[in-house]
Amino acid sequence: MENNLHIVCLDVPYPVDYGGVFDLFHKIRCLHGAGVKIHLHCFEYGRGRQPVLDNYCVEVNYYERHEGHKGFSHKLPYIVCSRSSKQLLGKLLEDDYPILLEGVHCTYLVGDPRFDNRRIILRLHNVEYQYYRQLCFTERSLLKKIYYHHESNLLRQYEHRIADKVKILAVTPRDNALYRKEFGAEDIETLPVFLPFEEVTSKEGTGCFCLYHGNLSVAENEQVVIWLLKKVFSALEMPFIISGKNPSAKLTRIIGQYPFTCLIPDPSEEEMQDLISKAQVNILPSFNCTGVKLKLLNALFNGRHCVVNTDAVEETGLETVCHIADNADAFRSLITDLYTRSFTQDDICARRMVLGKQFNQEKNLQTLLHAIWGRVPAAN
Repeated sequence: MENNLHIVCLDVPYPVDYGGVFDLFHKIRCLHGAGVKIHLHCFEYGRGRQPVLDNYCVEVNYYERHEGHKGFSHKLPYIVCSRSSKQLLGKLLEDDYPILLEGVHCTYLVGDPRFDNRRIILRLHNVEYQYYRQLCFTERSLLKKIYYHHESNLLRQYEHRIADKVKILAVTPRDNALYRKEFGAEDIETLPVFLPFEEVTSKEGTGCFCLYHGNLSVAENEQVVIWLLKKVFSALEMPFIISGKNPSAKLTRIIGQYPFTCLIPDPSEEEMQDLISKAQVNILPSFNCTGVKLKLLNALFNGRHCVVNTDAVEETGLETVCHIADNADAFRSLITDLYTRSFTQDDICARRMVLGKQFNQEKNLQTLLHAIWGRVPAAN
């Protein structure tokens, strides 16, 4: 039937507890609401089987990821080779439904001639080779640097090979433009991420602390926090809360050295949203300029002032609703100014205009359906 769709996910897309699965889960939710019969395929390597997904899909299949040395190849990037599965390919070949691949990670089948005439759509989460190159720059471990450098080189060659083989949906205009210019991709368009937020709920007035939030087990996020503490907040006497998943013992120890700073580890979703809404300034610089930052979108939809650097927002369309600084002095100056500046109805209206245009869920769903079928299929 015309509204059956295979979706292959790089990870189990529930619970929605880190940025990488926001778009995965809420896209599934929206497609289900549009009457699409979803045949979901997930690589499971620690998140477990999630019965909630059965509410949105006609079937959910789980596959083992080949971690460690089993996933390495001299020809394929680790993120791709470790997600190769004969069982998955066999399942996909049982019919001729379109296939939505969530991330370059899931594109192993693109080189298989059995899928040459199949309708395949790649959801591009990042320009992956750039992402891994930047991880290499920020990583301190020599062994990890070598791995990230090798993976980045493999990914650049691999992304170039697949760029003209499938329909591509990029998350930002920046990624779209890079794939066109560097890899010669032609069948590519921009489709913003799907979110749980449908309207701006930011509160007027002032909050009483600054906030950084994110997955603190991610090396880049830990480095951002340490930079903020040492270069920015060491010279500011105002409350600074750092909150997120799985902070390391090292980060916990460093945070404890700053008298105006506190750590709230592993908050529930409700606690995190409460912190975002009550903060006066959400501070979210990034050392990585690829993709889109889900934590920033969360803060823009639900928080007050947002301070970022250029890498976090360049060519995303979000520049006009953020405050941008690119060095420690500029961050300190902006934060000091914004800490006493009321967040107004005008600020809220500006966000509604920008976010409502880009993240119109119904419009984006129609774009997605058209990309898959060439038209919007009739619901059963």
